[in-house]
Amino acid sequence: MKVCIIGDGLVSLTLAKVLIQKELSVDILSNKKNTKYDNSRTLSISKSNVDFFNNEIIDIQNIIWEINKIKIFTEKNINKEILKFNNHNKQIFSIIKNYQLQKLLIRSLKNNKFIKFKTNSGNFDILKKKYCLIIDCDPNHQITRKFFYNKVEKNYNSYAYTTVIYHKKIIDNKTAFQNFTNNGPIAFLPISETKTSVVYSFKTKNTNHNFDLNNLIKKYNPIYSIKKINSYSYFELKSSNVRKYYNENILAFGDLLHKIHPLAGQGFNMSLRDIKLLSNLIDNKINLGLNLDSSLCQEFQKVSQDKNYLFLTSIDWIYEFFNFERRINSDILSKSINVIGNNKIVNSLFKKFADYGIRI
Repeated sequence: MKVCIIGDGLVSLTLAKVLIQKELSVDILSNKKNTKYDNSRTLSISKSNVDFFNNEIIDIQNIIWEINKIKIFTEKNINKEILKFNNHNKQIFSIIKNYQLQKLLIRSLKNNKFIKFKTNSGNFDILKKKYCLIIDCDPNHQITRKFFYNKVEKNYNSYAYTTVIYHKKIIDNKTAFQNFTNNGPIAFLPISETKTSVVYSFKTKNTNHNFDLNNLIKKYNPIYSIKKINSYSYFELKSSNVRKYYNENILAFGDLLHKIHPLAGQGFNMSLRDIKLLSNLIDNKINLGLNLDSSLCQEFQKVSQDKNYLFLTSIDWIYEFFNFERRINSDILSKSINVIGNNKIVNSLFKKFADYGIRI
């Protein structure tokens, strides 16, 4: 059985690694001629997904940085956290650099007999006949425009700015900080003893990007003695969810399937949960001697769509909750969260929600 994956991003590469381990022939199609690595981008991976990666995909233990505490602040409570999560020096989630994971996956795939990297042909009629299953991870492909244009979409009128700060050595640099500022959430995510990734979701309609990001980082800097701030990259912030996951044997996947606000670092985690689910459904088909066809796509949508939508909506609700507090110029909501979040049972539920998503 031959499978086609359209796109060569991290979700595509991770999914390809899972499929070739089942000895399925996989072609990865891409329009890109040269691979460019963005050194400023990082990913958050939950504890359960790190275990999934290490045990069933590829060992990433040497390139992750574990986080065992999270502290959350607001503009009105900049010196005292309104919510904190502490896993007693055990991993809550991990940070990984995009380009390191990308390089690791590409190296592991390139010499495998079950995989081929090809230039995108663009003719979906040919693709449809050639492959039993087509997994579309490319938002710019003509298949996307033809079949997956119908979606629920929200524009946050914001841009996510990402960079890395270099600072004096912190031996136990294992605490992530997030501040819901008046301009949007900013997260400080450690990646080593001397480096920390910064993601600032800045609310602006100004596409010139000419404000002083360095001063804003210094303003909300929680603990770091900063030596240097790298140049930053940025992307527009939107959330989206396609209404139908598939067309015959073509399945939408990754960010094409669902895009989420980065404030909770859950975008890649959602896709990893989808990969885990799709992998199990494929195993069931293979064990029963059945082909991978449109029925697989139908089953995937049936099991995952409601959970994905609820999870996406939950993250959006968190964003709007703090956005509403900013608009009414009050910290009464944050104080309520502080009281609720200090309850051990509720705190544990929050951590499980971030780790496993919604389980029904």
